[in-house]
Amino acid sequence: MLIPIAKCLDHPAFEVMENTPSPAPPSARAMMVPLVTMTVVQTLVTTAGFAVPVFAVPLARDLGIDPGTVGFYMSAVFSTAMFGAILGGHGVRRFGAIRMVQSALAAAALALATLSLGVLALVVPAALCMGLAYGPTTPASSHILARTTPPRLMPIVFSIKQTGVPLGGALAGLLVPPMVLAWGWRGASIAIAAVCLAAIPVLQPLRRRLDHDRAPGARFQGGFFGPLRLVLGQSTLRRMALLSFSFSAVGMTMIAYLVTYLIEVVGLDLVAAGMVLAAAQLAGVAGRIVWGAASGTFIDARRLLIVLGIVMSGVSLVTAGFAPGWPPLALYATAVLFGATAIGWNGVILAEFARIAPPGQAGLATAGAVFVTFGGIVFAPALFGLLLALGIGYTGGFVMLALMALIGVGLAMGPPWTAIGGSERL
Repeated sequence: MLIPIAKCLDHPAFEVMENTPSPAPPSARAMMVPLVTMTVVQTLVTTAGFAVPVFAVPLARDLGIDPGTVGFYMSAVFSTAMFGAILGGHGVRRFGAIRMVQSALAAAALALATLSLGVLALVVPAALCMGLAYGPTTPASSHILARTTPPRLMPIVFSIKQTGVPLGGALAGLLVPPMVLAWGWRGASIAIAAVCLAAIPVLQPLRRRLDHDRAPGARFQGGFFGPLRLVLGQSTLRRMALLSFSFSAVGMTMIAYLVTYLIEVVGLDLVAAGMVLAAAQLAGVAGRIVWGAASGTFIDARRLLIVLGIVMSGVSLVTAGFAPGWPPLALYATAVLFGATAIGWNGVILAEFARIAPPGQAGLATAGAVFVTFGGIVFAPALFGLLLALGIGYTGGFVMLALMALIGVGLAMGPPWTAIGGSERL
C-alpha cells in the first residue's frame, strides 16, 4: 500500500509545490528544518497509532469484545510495521524520505477512517494499515538526519526527533479522552485522521531539498530483506537490534495496557488513566532529550542503556503491584520513572545505528533494526494478552516485562560497539 500511495503523491499536481532550492549548504537551518519536520511527523503518526489503546474500553464495548484484546491489536499494528520499515528503507532510495513520510500520514488517516466505521471485521485491516503508517517514519528520518547532522550531535538530534513518539503518546493521553467524551471514539478517530491528511501538502515544499538524493526506478538493494541481512550479518548491529527488541517490548506493552490496567484493576476513570499515561509519555520526552545529551558526553551509550534497562525492570515489578487505593502520587511517580526509561532510551540507540552503519546506509541499517525492534512489540503485547487469557493476570504480565528488560541489559554487557569500517568504540 505504501508504494502505491507514494506513486500517487508523485502526481505533477504535487510536484509544482516543490519550491525549495536543492540541495542546501550546511547550516544551522539545514539541520533544524529536517529535525523539526521529522519530529512533527513522528508525533502525528504516533498520536494516530496510540489513540486506539486510549479509547480501547469504549471501542471494545461498542464492538462487543474484551478490552484486553488491545494487545492483539497493537501486535497486528507492529507486525505490519516490521515490513513497513523495510519498505520505508527501500522507498527512501526510490521516492525520497519526505515522500515516504507523506505516504505514512496518508496510511494513518486511512486506518483511522476505516476503524471509525465501527465494523468488527475491519479492525484487523485497520490495524495492518496503521502498521504501514508506523513503519517507514524512523528509516526515513534517519536517512535525512544522518546526512544533515554532524556526528558529534547525532545522539542529541536523534533523541530530540524520537521525542515525537512519547510526545505523540502524551497527546493521545491528554487529547483523546476529552475528544471521546465530546464526539465519541469514532469522532476522535476522524478528527485525528483529518489532521494527518492536512499535514501532507504542508510537507511538499521541503521535498526538492530533502529528497534530492532519490533514485527513481531504483530496485530493492540486496533484495527485499537486504536491510535485515545488513543488521543480522554484523555482530555489533545484531546485538544492538536484539537489545532494541527487548527494550521496545517492555515500553510498548506497558503503553498498550497501562490505561486498561488502571481502569480495570486500579479503578480509575478514562480521563484519570489517560493523564497517568500522558505523564509517562512526557517523562519519555524529557528522558530522550536528557539521555541524548548525556550519551557520549557524560557516559557512553552502551553503559547508559545498561542503567536504563535495570531501572525499567524495577519499574515493571512496581507496576505489577498496582491495586485499588494506590495514592495518585505513587501512580504518577511510577509512570514517570517508566516513561523516562522504557520510553526514553530509543533515541540513544538510533543514533548508534546511524553511527555504526556503513557510510550512506544509515536508512537501510535503521530499517533492518526497526524490523527487529518491532518484532519485540509484536511478540510482547500478544504474550501479555495470552497471559491474561490464561488467567495469570496483569501481575504475571508485568513480571514478564521485567525479565525482558534484564535480557536487554545482558545484551548491552557484551563487547564494546565498534563502528563498521572504523576503530571508533563506545
